[in-house]
Amino acid sequence: MLFLLLTNGCNNSADEHIVYIGTYTGNGSNGIYAYNFNSVTGDLSALGLAAKTENPSFIAIDPKGKFLYAVNEIDSFQNEHSGAISVFAIDKESAKLTLQQQVSSMGAAPAHLSLDKSARYLMVANYNGGNVAVFPIGNDGLLGSHTAFVQHYGSGKNAERQAAPHAHYIQTTNDNRFVLVADLGTDKVNIYQFDFKTGTLSPNNPDYVKLHDGAGPRHLAFSPTGKFVYVLNELSSTVTVFDYEKDSGIMNEKQTISTLQPNFNGENTSAEILLDSKGKFLYASNRGDNSIAVFSINSNNGILTNIEWVPSGGEIPRNFEIDPTGKWLFAANQNSNNIQIFQIDQSSGRLLKVPKSLKVYSPCLYTFFINEINQYYDHSQTV
Repeated sequence: MLFLLLTNGCNNSADEHIVYIGTYTGNGSNGIYAYNFNSVTGDLSALGLAAKTENPSFIAIDPKGKFLYAVNEIDSFQNEHSGAISVFAIDKESAKLTLQQQVSSMGAAPAHLSLDKSARYLMVANYNGGNVAVFPIGNDGLLGSHTAFVQHYGSGKNAERQAAPHAHYIQTTNDNRFVLVADLGTDKVNIYQFDFKTGTLSPNNPDYVKLHDGAGPRHLAFSPTGKFVYVLNELSSTVTVFDYEKDSGIMNEKQTISTLQPNFNGENTSAEILLDSKGKFLYASNRGDNSIAVFSINSNNGILTNIEWVPSGGEIPRNFEIDPTGKWLFAANQNSNNIQIFQIDQSSGRLLKVPKSLKVYSPCLYTFFINEINQYYDHSQTV
């Protein structure tokens, strides 16, 4: 699920924002939904269906808030074994989305997309395709012909989940020099050198870091300083901490810690990982235990220490998001069709469940505020 917030939309208050929520369609859902969010009270109110589109399980927005990009997590597009990427124009007054373009993602079941730090390229990870692709973004927001395509190879020890490569996450490093890809099927984080002038990818040396067998790396997060990388391993329900060498792109493992409570017995897969904006706390979701794990981060060495496990307020918390004020966490519980809201204690990082739960069918969550995006992207890196 995806959860996106857009400032200065169909209201006049600086505390009011447009929210877009992506979903898995069918079973009551038809696409991307819009809501109004108050960052002071944490209240969400429905604005309706913003765009009808199939399985928009992950979305991103351009820095100027004009265009929204969504994966269509499907296996067949235009008679090819591929998923799709949809480009929508955003109407900030009505919150409606108008389809401008839909192109092949160049691989089946795209699970994640992101923009590079110059916001001139869109990158997509195709889960069933086991590959990644890069597309240039024109001034009109539309995608051009791909500038990079890389097919992964290999497998892991889990015969059911790792019989083939499964690219699950793609992101540039903080300085836009490298691209990291978490591949669940091969137990690797692939490392590519990224040329933001041409949009091309080339293997780094070394070109990957290996996680423990059967780990299933799913998502990753950088510390604000860029000194540490945190990889969430879906299949082993762990977080692996790496020192990151920004000049070489090399990652050196230093800790692996469970996302689960010591007394948990049963099946679990971890899903999402996020840091707060100051890099003091790390959060990870557990599907099975149905919890959000909270860790403190040692600012000197990046090491994690568990603080608490908090029930997610529903079943199968596929994704969650922290709003840019750092005050609220939204847990998207896919199987119970709800988003549970938590207030974040700013000093301890602990989560306080509030009596606010939003009914959303098969939600997938991700969040952006326009003012935060403009600070995030480096506009000096243009082509």
